[in-house]
Amino acid sequence: MANRATLLRTLLEMTEGPGCDAIRRSPHRAASRSLNVVMATRRASVPLLSPWAPQPVLGRGFISMAAPLLPRRMEYSESRTLRYSPEQVYRIVVDVERYQHFVPWCKRSKVIKRTNGDMWAQLQIGFPPIVEHYVSEVTFIPNHQVKAVCTDASLFRYLETLWRFSSCSKENSCSVEFYVSFEFKSLLHSQLAALFFDEVVKKMVDAFESRATQLYGTTGPGHNQPPTHNIT
Repeated sequence: MANRATLLRTLLEMTEGPGCDAIRRSPHRAASRSLNVVMATRRASVPLLSPWAPQPVLGRGFISMAAPLLPRRMEYSESRTLRYSPEQVYRIVVDVERYQHFVPWCKRSKVIKRTNGDMWAQLQIGFPPIVEHYVSEVTFIPNHQVKAVCTDASLFRYLETLWRFSSCSKENSCSVEFYVSFEFKSLLHSQLAALFFDEVVKKMVDAFESRATQLYGTTGPGHNQPPTHNIT
């Protein structure tokens, strides 16, 4: 009984002290202190991890917290109507050796082999921090289609581009469809590409249209219809 009386007296003195008055004046601070005490108690009760036990993963890649763990294939497609004939646009697309003069980020382009109507072209692309060259097999249906598939590269696991041209009801106009699909071998390159992928691919058809304007002129302002995009 004496011990209980002593403990009760001590608790009363604590509740009547200046520290308790401060707590009464600032109830939020008191709640915060109580919470800190509880949290500290809970932390102390967590057992230490063994050095051989699996450690928790605290973060993901430095580029994106939601970045994939494996390189993923990226795809882009676009269609638009141009006031140029299919033959005119086809001649620009199939003239691979001149890509270095107007295609964005294309540093070099040359045809290294021609066989049975097909050709193999070597291109060097460069946009920081990537500078790489690769070889593609180019197959084509005159005035209708041009397809290029990468056959030799250290950068890409897969790369394919496809152009299709078809006549429109309007005279000297054509419908142009552009499709590109690629996948990097490196996860780092894949993450970096995601940062500028939209900018790169959206400029591709613009570059070929500008080339057509340079070679064939225009038929007046606003002569081409707005493009339709599809990005995956």
